[in-house]
Amino acid sequence: MSVRRLALVLAGPALALALAAGASGAAPVPRTGPVPGSPVTVVAPLPGSVTALAGYAVQAAAKVKDSAAAVSSPGYPAAGWYPAGPRSTVLAALLAAGAYPDPFYSTRQRLIPSSDFAAPWWYRSDFAVADTTARTHLDFSGVVSAADVFVNGRPVATARTVAGAYTRHELDITALVRAGTNTVAFRVRPNDPRKHLTMGWLDWIQPPPDRNMGIVRDVTVRRSGPVALRDAHVVSALALPSLSSAELTVKARVRNDSARTVTATVSGTAGPAAVSRRVTLAPHETKTVVFSPADHPALRLRSPRVWWPAAMGHQPLYGLHLTATVQGAASDTAHTSFGIRDVRAPLNADGARQYVINGRPLLIKGAGWSPDAFLRWDRTYAEDRLRYALDLGLNTLRLEGHIEPDEFFDLADRYGILTLPGWECCDKWEGEVNGEGSGEGWDAADHLVARASMAAEAARLRRHPSVISFLIGSDAAPNAEIERGYVDALRAADWRAPVVAAASDASAPLTGRSGMRMTGPYDWVPPGYWYEKRAGGATGFNSETSAGPDVPTLDTLRRMMSPAELESLWQEPSAAQYHRSPSAVFATLELYDTALAARYGAPTGLEDYVRKAQLAQYENVRAQFEAYARNAKDASAPSTGVVYWMFNSGWTSLHWQLVDRYLDQGGAYFGAKKANEPLHVQYGYDDRSVSVVNNRTSPASRLTARVTLFSTDGVRRYDRAVTGLRVAGGGTATTALAVPARVPGLSTTYLARLLLTDDAGHEVSRNVYWLSTEEDVLDYADTDWYHTPATSYADLRGLSSMERAAVAASATTTQDGAGTSTTTVTLRHSGHGRTPALLTDVHLVGARGEPVLPVRWSDNQVTLWPGESVTLTATYRTADLRGAAPRLRVSGWNTPPSVSR
Repeated sequence: MSVRRLALVLAGPALALALAAGASGAAPVPRTGPVPGSPVTVVAPLPGSVTALAGYAVQAAAKVKDSAAAVSSPGYPAAGWYPAGPRSTVLAALLAAGAYPDPFYSTRQRLIPSSDFAAPWWYRSDFAVADTTARTHLDFSGVVSAADVFVNGRPVATARTVAGAYTRHELDITALVRAGTNTVAFRVRPNDPRKHLTMGWLDWIQPPPDRNMGIVRDVTVRRSGPVALRDAHVVSALALPSLSSAELTVKARVRNDSARTVTATVSGTAGPAAVSRRVTLAPHETKTVVFSPADHPALRLRSPRVWWPAAMGHQPLYGLHLTATVQGAASDTAHTSFGIRDVRAPLNADGARQYVINGRPLLIKGAGWSPDAFLRWDRTYAEDRLRYALDLGLNTLRLEGHIEPDEFFDLADRYGILTLPGWECCDKWEGEVNGEGSGEGWDAADHLVARASMAAEAARLRRHPSVISFLIGSDAAPNAEIERGYVDALRAADWRAPVVAAASDASAPLTGRSGMRMTGPYDWVPPGYWYEKRAGGATGFNSETSAGPDVPTLDTLRRMMSPAELESLWQEPSAAQYHRSPSAVFATLELYDTALAARYGAPTGLEDYVRKAQLAQYENVRAQFEAYARNAKDASAPSTGVVYWMFNSGWTSLHWQLVDRYLDQGGAYFGAKKANEPLHVQYGYDDRSVSVVNNRTSPASRLTARVTLFSTDGVRRYDRAVTGLRVAGGGTATTALAVPARVPGLSTTYLARLLLTDDAGHEVSRNVYWLSTEEDVLDYADTDWYHTPATSYADLRGLSSMERAAVAASATTTQDGAGTSTTTVTLRHSGHGRTPALLTDVHLVGARGEPVLPVRWSDNQVTLWPGESVTLTATYRTADLRGAAPRLRVSGWNTPPSVSR
């Protein structure tokens, strides 16, 4: 987040596309009788078992008159309590119970009183144990913000120790567990990210009234014999540059939980290598067992299966499986996966951080990830968004705080998506170092929580090959004392990925200069802005940047805003927009709307406003990614990374998103997809160059690049082709030609069509720009932290005079038998004359006209000249059509909407 963001926000994205609507009043709906949906969790009896609690009953502590001993005892009735899932904030539980109407629509979230969450809430869960001969531990993290913990009527931990969203706790409850039903209860304290090392939201979204208080990760019951295995992991060293071998070192902590001396055998496999060792432990002693290639030669792998980011290779994973045996019986087990890869991020000659994976440098093309506003986890929804990231050609997602559960990183490993997790800005995490943030200063207890948080996350994330760094600061780097705590924790955890001082251009004593910058912008700038190597332009590593607002599709707008709000949206640029941000800086769309009207003409209605917004977002997002891609191999001040701010939003939003809450795709989405296609022809706003960028690993040759300029009436004014082009792989760019500064007869607003064909004449890339002979002019001297103001605008109003163009569409659909359908769509410009059909969009819709989502298109928002046709494919879940046949809704800049029957 930017250092000057003023308002405090507390939320994030994940589950339900539509929440159940409940009572419209402010107070929660009371419940009577037993709590449904809170079954007793049956704990697996086997040594080494890890069983997650299935759910909770929750209630405001102020409404519970019984003692903690009673609440945490088996058989307590919990009448009138609410059911909650195994990972649930208080408000998420109330929403699931229908206590409040959908907070994602209009301003309904304001109906939820924050006073309901100003005091602790109880979380209560029962679990069943068949016998008490094994040792039993509670293992958990994810308490927001802190909790007192009780088991079977007895206190086992207090909020002084169970504090911080990321700290991990293992509580030995063996002496309290009884055969049959047992109870654990958490008295969860309210959250305030200004005061607690938890999670906050700043200016991302309107804050949830409960500030995400609750338990948002699994609480597990672990069973073992006298010897426990903990912290099992693999440290790999890959031979570079050959990749011909890798050395594995296996480590695990072996702990004797008994009161007698024990000899245990620790054995198992790390990938294809078998390991085994005996270890003798005194009563309650812990030792670290290390298996190295020196004593286990099989850990020296030949021709290892190397993990690569998606566009660079495959994503193989290995398994680590260990068992601790005592007197011939299994006492505990450990199982995890790991990948073999090497990641480095040195600073280049300009001081910018350059990531290198397995010896190959790559341009980080990323975006900022957000969880659900109420921190609800839904694997399918997360996986859909990760697939979208791949579809867009992105290779990285940045998680500023809100570090997702293990399943997220498992998916990132599987899909080959790199991740940049780190602490968030401007609240308690930066309270000691960020004078412009809202966080309070630290005391001794905060330092302990911070170090414990770093240790827990390092131990959790280190096995994931998708994790390529940890950012120990965001807008500000930590001071020496805080950094030392982080670095010591990372080293103790055998963390091998680069540690970055901050996402901003900052330094720390141990980790040095960040090599990143946070120059924005965060609000509207024109497409040409991105090509300048100053401010937020395409040079170095920009850790968060975009042109701000991303107005979603009309379908989504109607799902999230009332009719009155929709009228205000297009008619009142200076009106505060609840669905933009609580920040005074970003409360309105005034900068965006002013530019939109100046460049495209004042909107004449909601549909016209959205139509122009999609065109503007397409050109701007495309330019951002294209500029960074073109400059990646420059000899001077190359671009090394760009993180679009953001990939998605935690709720129904009007800004900072490439894809909206409901997974619909508009101009921002398809602009990014076009810019990041594997072999790509593009136009440079700064020098009018036509370049070819090859994002494939192998070179491409015998290519032809052609550029044609048209007036808006379709008359051709310029045409030139260059043949015999060759472009090396790995993100290399080559310039084919430059368009003349002046072309006779060209209208003020004009179109540029770029085509890239192979030696057989097949089209491999098509890119169409709408441009003006009058350029956007920026006042760089008046640049602030969130944008550079424009003094005059490009004139694209000539697009409104384009004649209507008819587009015919036909489609066939096949099913793969695994629940997936593919619809193949052929679009043909069926009109006469010379005018192209600009930015033609296809939506698959169901029987009632609602979009089929999620969907992955091979391409979309395409431009066709008369007589031209294109074939697109759309892949989606068959069930999302609810038994109906898919229909096509076709629309475009100058193509009236139509729906197939």
